[in-house]
Amino acid sequence: MIAYLKGKLAFKDPTYVIIDIQGIGYEAKISLNTYSKIKDEEQVMLLTYLHIKEDAHTLYGFKEATEKRLFLDLISISGVGPNTALMMLSSLSAEELKTAIASEDIRVIQGVKGIGAKTAQRIVLELKDKIKKEGLSENWTQNTGSHQNTSRAEALQALITLGIPKAAAEKNIEAIIKQKGNDISIEELIKLALKTN
Repeated sequence: MIAYLKGKLAFKDPTYVIIDIQGIGYEAKISLNTYSKIKDEEQVMLLTYLHIKEDAHTLYGFKEATEKRLFLDLISISGVGPNTALMMLSSLSAEELKTAIASEDIRVIQGVKGIGAKTAQRIVLELKDKIKKEGLSENWTQNTGSHQNTSRAEALQALITLGIPKAAAEKNIEAIIKQKGNDISIEELIKLALKTN
């Protein structure tokens, strides 16, 4: 799996880029949102997803992790392929699309070229709960003080990776910070959170 590409932007087009990495040109399909974020850059780093079919290996590139996550969520739905997902992310920003799904606004999703009523309904049905949960955890991270946002988010991610349920991990981190204060190191935060389980 190719996780990302980092190199010189040899060619850019609103639909794809070619990134030169030590003399090898990697072509990656991109959304308009990614294009608008990288169009003035010479050196670029794109997160990637490699889609393998019998007749083609296609790289898809994303400037931001949220866009890549949403792309992966979309292509997990029956009837939504990588090109359709890329079309959706070109028509709407990741945030607009997440808001439309969370608020069950089928009309906005259907407004994307090539998305019919049934596909729009399937997208909402299959992703609304996941996006609402992600939204809650993002709000939790944002509401907890700017200095500690990264530490809290990293500690939370580490605890989830270690198999602790997200809700329990968030509760433990909150309790520890209330008790120990905001100056606690990320390592100490994770150790204490593991002990409370």
